[in-house]
Amino acid sequence: MWTYEKRLQYPVKISKTCPKTAQLIISQFGGPDGELAASMRYLSQRYTMPCKEVAGLLTDIGTEELAHLEIVCAIIYQLTKDMSLEDAKTAGFDAYYIDHTSGLWPQAADGIPFNACEFQSKGDAITDLFEDLAAEQKARTTYDNILRVVDDPEIKDPIRFLRAREVVHFQRFGEALEKTKDRLDAKNYYYANPEFDKKLFG
Repeated sequence: MWTYEKRLQYPVKISKTCPKTAQLIISQFGGPDGELAASMRYLSQRYTMPCKEVAGLLTDIGTEELAHLEIVCAIIYQLTKDMSLEDAKTAGFDAYYIDHTSGLWPQAADGIPFNACEFQSKGDAITDLFEDLAAEQKARTTYDNILRVVDDPEIKDPIRFLRAREVVHFQRFGEALEKTKDRLDAKNYYYANPEFDKKLFG
């Protein structure tokens, strides 16, 4: 159970309508490396994580990713709430407008809708933590790309905050990987069981 605080983790105050920019940033809502996938990934993986401390970390980071989802959605909403139909047409946002007007709907920047294939929950501690490390780096790269393309400082400010949190999460998952490796049961986990490799490959 969560307690919801009615505030953003980081403030978003955008004064200029720009559906073109919204179309780029929406990738961090429903794209392959976005915040929706991140929250679902970690909140799913925590159940089969053998180390309770790491399961707690997955819960904490998964919850924070929901907060990041709110920040991304606030950016998109503020960029599109006052757009005219002409703004949407000029920006190439008209196809999205037809289906959603200015409603928030998870998709990638190229228009591909979100689906559960965007994240993985394998049930193997090492596999899942490597997935998490890669996911944080991919999200950081996406934020880097947004910062390269977007000029508006009102947009760049919260994007920089989100990027910085990806770096922190990557560091925490690296620490979690080391803790998990030290506690694995050699009978049950491949990473700590070289005999398993012998049985498979001779």
